[in-house]
Amino acid sequence: PDTSPIWIPRRKGTSATSEHSGDEVTVSPVPVADEPDTDLETDRLLGQQRTDDHGFYDEKEKEGGKKKGRNKEAMIHEPAVLIEGVLFRARYLGSTQLVCEGQPTKSTRMMQAEEAVSRIKAPEGETQPSTEVDLFISTEKIMVLNTDLKEIMMDHALRTISYIADIGDLVVLMARRRFVPHEVDDPPKINRTPKMICHVFESEEAQFIAQSIGQAFQVAYMEFLKANGIEDHSFVKEMDYQEVLNSQEIFGDELQMFAKKEMQKEVVVPKAKGEILGVVIVESGWGSMLPTVVIANLAPAGAAARCGQLNIGDQIIAINGVSLVGLPLSTCQNYIKNSKTQTVVKLTVVPCAPVVEVKIKRPDTKYQLGFSVQNGVICSLLRGGIAERGGVRVGHRIIEINNQSVVAVPHEKIVNLLATSVGEILMKTMPTSMFRLLTGQETPVYI
Repeated sequence: PDTSPIWIPRRKGTSATSEHSGDEVTVSPVPVADEPDTDLETDRLLGQQRTDDHGFYDEKEKEGGKKKGRNKEAMIHEPAVLIEGVLFRARYLGSTQLVCEGQPTKSTRMMQAEEAVSRIKAPEGETQPSTEVDLFISTEKIMVLNTDLKEIMMDHALRTISYIADIGDLVVLMARRRFVPHEVDDPPKINRTPKMICHVFESEEAQFIAQSIGQAFQVAYMEFLKANGIEDHSFVKEMDYQEVLNSQEIFGDELQMFAKKEMQKEVVVPKAKGEILGVVIVESGWGSMLPTVVIANLAPAGAAARCGQLNIGDQIIAINGVSLVGLPLSTCQNYIKNSKTQTVVKLTVVPCAPVVEVKIKRPDTKYQLGFSVQNGVICSLLRGGIAERGGVRVGHRIIEINNQSVVAVPHEKIVNLLATSVGEILMKTMPTSMFRLLTGQETPVYI
């Protein structure tokens, strides 16, 4: 039997090693050996577009047909965006090693992907260990970053990726592993069995993640051709796309709002010792000009509300002189909770409306907006794309599109409206948590 190790995220409160499917389990992050950048398969991946016989990207639906929560519009990235990099939020479930002999067919690869899933995915009804990660995809590499710890867990050169499988809400990423001698004098083993490491991720955007990696290979190939004097006009010219990017502007001049010191205000909140501040805070959203926290709700009789100087939508820059910019939400919450023993709390805030206004300039539908929507919520954003330049933020609920409310509009209609809109597209958004609190869909938990 195969005794390849399986790496899975550790559950809180468990020891570093536990049983899982009868195999050895090691705590993430996964140690991935450095790999040489050339071999026959790499040349094939870079030298050929996706084909039925030797495709490097595949997708498979779960038994029962339709995939849940899929956007109908395929996400096609501009070359300039993929060269710079695309970021997706996902859950890392674990990794395992598989033997890789000869030149496997597409069907063999899919069977290997399913084998990796069977080893790592917890049985129905059991708790699935996972770690929130950011998946960075570019024409150069694929990186996995721990969202909470801000650490790089994995870093694979794109050319070492041999297969990507999209199975329902799961993405299986397969990378070649090579023998790296522990000692300089260690002779290479000629008959050593090549192995492949398989990482398994879960995301509502599994299809888009797989597509993006496939497109990264295509763009890398096009860049290779361009460097050798061969042009392919099926892609939008890079300069043409750059002109569209340069035309974007942050609506309401948000940059000025945060850059000017006079726009910030110091708020002193008097309170009783042992009394909570009485606020709910949420993340400003990836893509915002300043990564900090936003006041999403105020307890009606709480200390923050009584002072009369704070409003829903205000961004908190610092508390008692400690900057909150760039810190995880949980850390910011702890700073606020720790002020419970104080009788005075000093906040530095930038007054903002709860609704963010976004203006995107799109001259033609051939220019991808650069974000995806699920049930009215912006769930991914292309770094450096049109939408990011215009101020669109991940995790925000779209309230209006071109002065038309979309709060009660079906998902398909929102996608169609965005896919077909050209010219100036005006949107109003707010953090999803704030929207749910304000509409009574969630009960506020004040801190």
